[in-house]
Amino acid sequence: MAMDNNVTITGNATREPELRFTPSGQPVASFGVAVNRRWQNRQTQEWEEATSFIDVTCWAQLAENAAESVGRGTRVTITGRLDQRSWETDNGDKRSKVEIVADDVAISLRWATATVQKNERRDGGGQGGGGQGGRSFGGPQDGGGQQQPQQAPAYQPDEEPF
Repeated sequence: MAMDNNVTITGNATREPELRFTPSGQPVASFGVAVNRRWQNRQTQEWEEATSFIDVTCWAQLAENAAESVGRGTRVTITGRLDQRSWETDNGDKRSKVEIVADDVAISLRWATATVQKNERRDGGGQGGGGQGGRSFGGPQDGGGQQQPQQAPAYQPDEEPF
């Protein structure tokens, strides 16, 4: 029986991605994402909130694109798989953690704007060729420029809406 291991989260990056390279030269980036959950307590009618902090790992071209495009506070949507790592500390204590190994990282456009610059495709094929070129996010969520939202032109009832 095959089991799928897919996850999608949306949250705010808690730190700048750290881009490193394996001994063979493979790029790997890691950063954290905070995901908030809010609900109303039915007994007290008060709103309650909990935050989960999740580590994200990106490989290859995605790692380089994430390192260039994601900043602390940037609202992102991550799709990937859950991976559990285990290790032993210098004191002999066993530790483990669950993280997301990302297949894709997307900048949320709900409270920010983005400028997309398509990267040239590299050898290796199947990793997709698009991505973010520079960090041009002008929303309050990610600490980008002080860009004010543009007013849309007034809708004319006799116009086609598309």
